Amino acid sequence: MKKPVVISLGGSLIAPAAGVDYLFLKGFREIILKFVAQGFRFLIIAGGGKTCRDYQKAAQKVVGLGREDVDWLGIHATHLNGHLLRTIFRDAAYPKVLTHYLEREEVSKPVIVAAGWKPGHSTDYDAVSFAKLYDSDTVLNLSDIRFVYDKDPDKFADARALRKISWAAFMKIVGDRWDPGLNTPFDPVASKLAAKAGLKVVVMSGRDLKNLENYLLGKSFEGTIIS
Repeated sequence: MKKPVVISLGGSLIAPAAGVDYLFLKGFREIILKFVAQGFRFLIIAGGGKTCRDYQKAAQKVVGLGREDVDWLGIHATHLNGHLLRTIFRDAAYPKVLTHYLEREEVSKPVIVAAGWKPGHSTDYDAVSFAKLYDSDTVLNLSDIRFVYDKDPDKFADARALRKISWAAFMKIVGDRWDPGLNTPFDPVASKLAAKAGLKVVVMSGRDLKNLENYLLGKSFEGTIIS
């Protein structure tokens, strides 16, 4: 059976500040099903997005939370977003959302939806773990970020977009520590795992669905390859 395209789908695409973005989800669904009809398989891991942050902030206003408590709220937000994705892909999707990668499941459906498992890392780490489990050598990381930059473009006007970067150079930029709510192009803990496993990660904007289509077709695309 064809290896799945593993997608870490940022929660900022599913549930941005304005609420669930049904227009994005509609377009994303059309692209995925278009390629399913061509024989592609997909494993999509849902992020938490604004839903995650809203619950974390609300809880912290009521009582002091430890890192693990904050992480668990984020994990359950990814479960909600995962069930949303599984619902919109209902006919093409495996009937349950995968929330752990202890063992591989035999899946005949062309779309698998997954979400967060346990504290200590983000769904980027889960995506890398699922890629290893299902024999995929690449994780496609879709978020609001178009490229990896050599420094924070929100702080430095001369930040340079990078088309390719090694894992060693990337980890010098993002560090090696995970915190719930950390905003980096790819989770540092996931980066270490991907580097060790010899996986490639492609960072691109998920909002540019034509660009995603170009990538899936093997055409030129805008984004950063980390390997």
